[in-house]
Amino acid sequence: MSTTTAPVSAPASESPQASKPIMTHRQILLVIYGLMAGMFLSSLDQTVVGTAIRTIGDDLHGLDQQAWVTTAYLIVSTISVPIYGKLSDIFGRRPLFIFGIVVFLAGSLLATFSTSMFMLAGFRAVQGLGAGALMSIPLAIMADILAPRERAKYQGYFFAVFGISSVIGPLIGGLFAGAPEILFISGWRWVFLINVPIGIGALIMVISFLHLPKFHRTVKQRIDWWGATSVIVALVPLLLIAEQGRTWGWASPAAFACYIIGAVGLVAFILIERAMGTDAIIPLRLFRSRVFSMSTVLGVLVGFGMFGAMLTLPLYLQIVTGLNPTESGFALIPMIVGLMLSSIGSGQILSKTGHYRIFPVTGTLTMAIGYLVLTFLTVDKPLWFLMIAMFLIGLGLGQLMQTLTIASQNSVEAHQMGVATSASTFFRQIGGTLGVAVLLSVLFSALPGNITGTLQNDKGTLTSALSAALDPKVAGAAENKAIMKQLWTPIVTPLESGIQKKLDGGVAQALAGVDKAVTDKVTAAVNAQVASGAIPAAAAPGIIAAQVAAAKPGAEQAALAAVADKTHTTVTGSTVSVDWSNAEQRSYWVGQLVPSIQKTLADAKGSASKASNGTTSDTSFLNGADKRLAKPFLVGFNTSVVLVYWIGLGVILLAFIVSLFFKVPPLRKTSALQEQADKAGLTETGSIRTAFQEAEVALSEAE
Repeated sequence: MSTTTAPVSAPASESPQASKPIMTHRQILLVIYGLMAGMFLSSLDQTVVGTAIRTIGDDLHGLDQQAWVTTAYLIVSTISVPIYGKLSDIFGRRPLFIFGIVVFLAGSLLATFSTSMFMLAGFRAVQGLGAGALMSIPLAIMADILAPRERAKYQGYFFAVFGISSVIGPLIGGLFAGAPEILFISGWRWVFLINVPIGIGALIMVISFLHLPKFHRTVKQRIDWWGATSVIVALVPLLLIAEQGRTWGWASPAAFACYIIGAVGLVAFILIERAMGTDAIIPLRLFRSRVFSMSTVLGVLVGFGMFGAMLTLPLYLQIVTGLNPTESGFALIPMIVGLMLSSIGSGQILSKTGHYRIFPVTGTLTMAIGYLVLTFLTVDKPLWFLMIAMFLIGLGLGQLMQTLTIASQNSVEAHQMGVATSASTFFRQIGGTLGVAVLLSVLFSALPGNITGTLQNDKGTLTSALSAALDPKVAGAAENKAIMKQLWTPIVTPLESGIQKKLDGGVAQALAGVDKAVTDKVTAAVNAQVASGAIPAAAAPGIIAAQVAAAKPGAEQAALAAVADKTHTTVTGSTVSVDWSNAEQRSYWVGQLVPSIQKTLADAKGSASKASNGTTSDTSFLNGADKRLAKPFLVGFNTSVVLVYWIGLGVILLAFIVSLFFKVPPLRKTSALQEQADKAGLTETGSIRTAFQEAEVALSEAE
């Protein structure tokens, strides 16, 4: 049976048994099958939820609260990652991996019953508790059983699973999000319910195949619960203010409370970790390694940019580009293809040469180019333009994800592999969580003002949209009822009533003038006849009244016609009104209204932004709506997203600068388990001997 763990030459003092491979190729493959099952569960969930999140947010009337759902998941999964890493070093990888799957399934089942975005966020937090194991433990196991240069040979298996889940995930998410009901259950709820049968299958595979050599330990190790608590105290308030700062105010008492509590938690974490020494969930001694420290900084920055792109792009594709959930999921395939190509390609280069110094540099540069392309987005850009940017971002990510993890693993001793791997994942997740909270907060904070700004500054867009909103045929169309109710009826109804009120006032004034003119003219003529003796003075009042009554209707109609002609309206009964179905009249009045609307928006921008804030909690009104009516919202959303991409570009450029100073040592030639086995040997039961046991054996031999 061939092996995949390369033996190393044993020193003269060691027995030949020391370099015997501890796992065969078949055993390694079986372990990988178990890891692939867990990876499939977590990666499928992320793609399915990402595709359906807009539908979920609209149905629960809280799209602007999306950050709570994603941040809750990321906070808990992030905090749990280093705890799982440390506990897996103590108790073994397999039981904690199984525990993570079970908790993830429980969270999925609970999320099915959500009735609000905040409830969903709570249940997603339970999912995150399980996901922490699914994120970190597989990477640690891979480091255990495979030498760094050998891991690239197996990357194909993992990325095949990732690729399959990325392709079918959007299809499943779109199918569920687009279905009103499936088996009497709301379609989007199946996004979470589908995890149950898949998770049970993964659990069976893990229990059947995931078997690793055991570490035989007799020394009791401390569990750093206080360190875990201090991480929670430090992170939760800071992430909370990142999400709620736009609502509370960045200088509000609640904000300062979050700053202070977070700072206290951070200081406490550092002091606790220093006191715990090697038993800390994140031993501070790891940061003595320049390689580990630099890869950690890069991981935070890359995580920030990665999650910012992956969460905003599906929203953009659905809201601005107009794709349905399924289509938007498939539109992300260029990013997945780029990620797979660069990851597998860099892995093969790494396997053959052992060099990976260049990948953080080229990876961050490629991502930066992708973000730069995104900053040129406009609402009329074609889909292929976005796909180019997505491909470039994926191409950059693929070069970074595995190389940064390998760099962290390669910088520590073999027995620290679990805690180093989890720490690397932890800090990348920290960056991702901050990216989600900060970038989504920026997006939805800027959106109301940018919608108002579009109406205020883009005369052409406002003119076209207002004309459509005032057109009875457009406004009355079934597909436009939602957007009219949500966005335009509150605007056009006061405008129409205000215009009619002014017209009525003008008509009343004109008719009064006409009546006076007719009366004066008739009176003057009759009085002249009285003066000439043609009409008796006593009959004059009656004659005047009769002639005025006869002349008035014609004069009033002439006056109404003149008013209608002057004001571009239509005579209706005893008044005039705008015939909004008449293109000429509508165009005239829109031209009159646009400058006044823009001036009003400029004078009351703050209140207008607040008034339009309600349009960000539910965007279902955009579905099928006339493009002219939707364009102000779409332009405002586009402007907000571009701001997010500028921030992402700045962060990735900072990562690029850091990568230029990233120096890495040569890769190990053996796996972590093999290295420990070679150094310590095996016990009589076949488990790997610990250093403590080695000392015991040496002592007994001396006696």
